Amino acid sequence: MTTIRPATPADLAAALDIYNAVYPDHAETLEETEHFLAGLRDNPLQPHVQDWLAEVGGRPVGTARLWQAPWMFHPDRYHLELAVLPEFRRRGIGAALFGTAQRHWQGRGAREVLAGAKETEADALPMLERRGFREVMRFFDNVLRLNGFDAAQWEAEMRLPEGVRAVTFADLQTELGEEAAWLAYYACQTEARLDVPRTAPPSEVALADFRNYRSKATFDPAGVWLAVTEAGEVVAMSELWRDLTNLERLNIGLTGTRRAWRRRGLGLALKLRGMVQAQQHGIREIWTSNASNNVPMLALNDRLGFRRQPAHVECQWGRAEDCRA
Repeated sequence: MTTIRPATPADLAAALDIYNAVYPDHAETLEETEHFLAGLRDNPLQPHVQDWLAEVGGRPVGTARLWQAPWMFHPDRYHLELAVLPEFRRRGIGAALFGTAQRHWQGRGAREVLAGAKETEADALPMLERRGFREVMRFFDNVLRLNGFDAAQWEAEMRLPEGVRAVTFADLQTELGEEAAWLAYYACQTEARLDVPRTAPPSEVALADFRNYRSKATFDPAGVWLAVTEAGEVVAMSELWRDLTNLERLNIGLTGTRRAWRRRGLGLALKLRGMVQAQQHGIREIWTSNASNNVPMLALNDRLGFRRQPAHVECQWGRAEDCRA
């Protein structure tokens, strides 16, 4: 017998085991998931989050989460994540979880829900289409095997324009002091993220939330490369995050440049420094994710030797009006 019930904090580990089994390329530790949920609870926007657990004979076999993202927030926009263990699929469990989540968002008056699946998941995407979702964007995981990366071929691209130097965030903190370094890093990220392709407009992220997100164990100040002018302004950035489920892998966060400094090769020069650094530390793989309409970044990653994985297809039900802070 299958039962669907609201999940409790005591169910978090079991739900995470299901998620990690279904999405091993994006596996998380319990500590990471707890940090993420605490960030939602503490966010001043008070985003909604609700989890459910599907059980068969008392065994957890499926999970769903309906939540709101503070970084692209609208009070009527929700995100749905759903996972069922492969050996328990085609028994109506996914449909039951979806129906439970759907009744919940209808009760809250949702006007938009975003959900998705890998293009290789034969059942998930048709299920979403039958329920009124339509494809709005694709995201590719791109993987670089560092044993084939030759930094010597990129020496020219690693040079920065006169008056700009590369420094890690860890070193910038030593130079400027912690508070000034955080403000400089935040100012660059705040502008650079505005033009990142996404399925909804970005909303403002406060400095406190920016710092809180980077207080988790995957953040490495020495893995954040910044381009700094003689005036001390951070004008470009490239982040490498630890992967706590695979210590031979790093994940690229945001690589971006402030608008006035674009088309000077700053992002590429910083990204290359991170790749060299990773190689020197014995890292075997670097992963990044890019939207299908981010053609320049996809082309650059192709040049660097990244290999595209099957796309995540993001689908949308309804549409909330843009809500900007």
